[in-house]
Amino acid sequence: MSSPAFQAPDPDFAQRVRASFARQAAMSTIGASLCSVEPGRVVIELPFAPHITQQHGFIHGGIMAAALDSACGYAASSLMAADAGVLTIEFKVNLIAPAQGRSFRMVGEVVKAGRTITMTEARAWAVPDDGREKLVATMNATMMVVTGREGIRH
Repeated sequence: MSSPAFQAPDPDFAQRVRASFARQAAMSTIGASLCSVEPGRVVIELPFAPHITQQHGFIHGGIMAAALDSACGYAASSLMAADAGVLTIEFKVNLIAPAQGRSFRMVGEVVKAGRTITMTEARAWAVPDDGREKLVATMNATMMVVTGREGIRH
């Protein structure tokens, strides 16, 4: 997964994306943090925690999907104007291996940025104690650019 080189129209995109992520209570609730912001690419880390697992002790698929969705959304946000927001309008997730490890790294990237619709993809990597990362989930998502709507902002 390698995104094309993008130019962010907003020179303060990284600060804006970080401020928006800090306001997102869902990511705070699961313990996720935003580690890297580049034009068209973000990295989110999620530590293992028992309260986000399913009955077999793996990270719940819904939690994985939420973190991947945020990675896709913030990758798209990084390429938007300062007054624009982003909403997910569709995604598909593939849970390809049990999500077990000491932490997880979600990498979201823009595939194609458009004026109103942006196509993104993300991958979730499990980071076990031995450090050998394993791909555990993927996502393809479509994001909608929103401007001029009350309550939707970065």
